[in-house]
Amino acid sequence: MTQATPIAVDRYRPMHDLLEGFLSLVAPTRCAGCEDLADGASAFCASCTVLLEPLAGHGAVFEYGGPIADAIQRFKYDGRSELGAVLASLMLEHAERWAGEVDAVVPVPLHWRRRRTRGYDQAALLARPLARSLGVPALLRGLRRVRNTPSQVDLPHAERQRNIAGAFAPWRLSRVRRVLLVDDVRTTGATLRAASAALKAGGVAEVQRLVLAARVLTEAT
Repeated sequence: MTQATPIAVDRYRPMHDLLEGFLSLVAPTRCAGCEDLADGASAFCASCTVLLEPLAGHGAVFEYGGPIADAIQRFKYDGRSELGAVLASLMLEHAERWAGEVDAVVPVPLHWRRRRTRGYDQAALLARPLARSLGVPALLRGLRRVRNTPSQVDLPHAERQRNIAGAFAPWRLSRVRRVLLVDDVRTTGATLRAASAALKAGGVAEVQRLVLAARVLTEAT
C-alpha cells in the first residue's frame, strides 16, 4: 500500500508555543461557550464544562446543545475563526483511535460561494490540527462541493437526502485509501453519507467519520 507523505516538521513551532503562552498572560483565554474567563488551558469555563454532554462511541465528541452549540454558532456565523483550533483540540483524543489507520484527513467542504461569504471553511479549520496530530496530510481539496445546496437545518429527513445527493465530487484521491472525514455538526448524517459516497467513488476504500457535535433526534425529522 502506498504510504501518505508525512507532514514536515514545523521548525517554528517552539516560537509559536512561546508566543501563545505570552498571549495567554496578557489576554486570558475566554470560554468558547459563554466568553467568560476559561479555566486555565480549558476551552470552557467551569460553569459551561458541567453542561457539556459527551457522546463517546457515536462518531461525535459531544451532543449538540448548550455551550458547545453556542461555541459552534460563534465559530460558523460570527466570524470567530480563531475558535477552530480551540474546538479541534476537543476532538484530538477521539481522533487518536485512528492513529496509524488513516492516510489523510478530509473535511466536509463548503461550496466556494459560501466559503467566500464566510471567509473560511470551518471544517477545514478543524481538520488541520487533527491531521497534524495523526501525522497525515489534511486534504482540504480532497472533496469539492459541486452544488451550492440550501442549508440542511430546517429540512425534514427525506428532503435532506435529496438536497445533498450528488453535492460532492472527489478530487485527486487516487493514492489515498483510508480517510478520516471531519465535520462540525451531524444531524441525520445525510451530508456525511453523501461525502463518504463521493470519497469511495474517488477510490477511497475506508472512510471513518468524526464530528465535533451531533444532534440527538428522538424521531426522524
